[in-house]
Amino acid sequence: SPQRALIESEAEHFMDISGYDLEKAASIIHDEHRIQILVNLNGYTKGARNDLFALKPAPVQISYMGYCGTTGMPFIDYLVTDKHTSPVSAATSMHYSEKLVHMPHSYFVNNYKQNQHALDNLPSTTRASIGLPENGIVFCNFNQLYKIDRKIFNVWMNVLKKVPNSVLWLLRFPASGEQMVLDEAGRLGVPAERIIFTNVCGRDEHIKRAALADLFLDTPLCNAHTTGTDVLWAGLPVITLPEVKMSSRVMCSLCHAINMPEMVVDSYEAYEALAVKWGNDSDQLNAMKQRLLSERMHAPLFDTLGWVRSFERACDLMWEDFVGGGWVYQRSQDYSSNMA
Repeated sequence: SPQRALIESEAEHFMDISGYDLEKAASIIHDEHRIQILVNLNGYTKGARNDLFALKPAPVQISYMGYCGTTGMPFIDYLVTDKHTSPVSAATSMHYSEKLVHMPHSYFVNNYKQNQHALDNLPSTTRASIGLPENGIVFCNFNQLYKIDRKIFNVWMNVLKKVPNSVLWLLRFPASGEQMVLDEAGRLGVPAERIIFTNVCGRDEHIKRAALADLFLDTPLCNAHTTGTDVLWAGLPVITLPEVKMSSRVMCSLCHAINMPEMVVDSYEAYEALAVKWGNDSDQLNAMKQRLLSERMHAPLFDTLGWVRSFERACDLMWEDFVGGGWVYQRSQDYSSNMA
């Protein structure tokens, strides 16, 4: 892929060990290159090499990004996160086996500013061209359909009933779920024509056409993660409700990192009330879109260089913590004050 080729060309050292067996890969890490910090980007997702991490080939092993939650693995020492996604408290720390390392803002990294030229070169898209109504409020959610549970779907249907001429835009992600969603909407008294499905498209086109919507309705069960940064870069306001687990708090982190915490609510009732309020106030939504487009140019969420510097500092602190033996005695630590 172009991204892989870019990493290979810009990395000081690059070595692909995916074809090596467990023992050989561990030897390369431990004996040949003496890696000090080994990062697990997969967790329990496709392509994971957790058996390799179990051999502890590096003195410090951390989990980051690919798996949104604790690994529960005693050989993973640290989890890179932030204070909104994984707050340090007695109620939340029990959900993590790793020591928490808080980035100063959001733990999520992106490079939208560097890729904006690709979006600018795409042809303009209209609502009509993808089957959306030209007038009225377009609510949307671009997550995979498995993230939608009955509780939030009921809220969405209530919102549609209370916002005249509004529709809900979803993706066929997967296509097999479309009819089940429409059937459930019908059972709740919402006609099928008020829910519009479109196909999944390429990433750049996806970001550009997201701006056609008016308000992104997040899924509390499992938030929009990469999709969340996509829509915020597109200038699309969101409403999110953080719950307990890490995957249900990411959008809250993104909203704070783009300096718009008013998009975060604390109950399903508040979620519905805010969606109805904003859905019936197009001027408010347009003002929020303009503010997002302004904030994205200087907010911490899209400051890639700032994120890189903070992550480098976090790695230094994790190593210092390991050398000092602090990891043996502490189970969580907020390093953000040391990374400003």
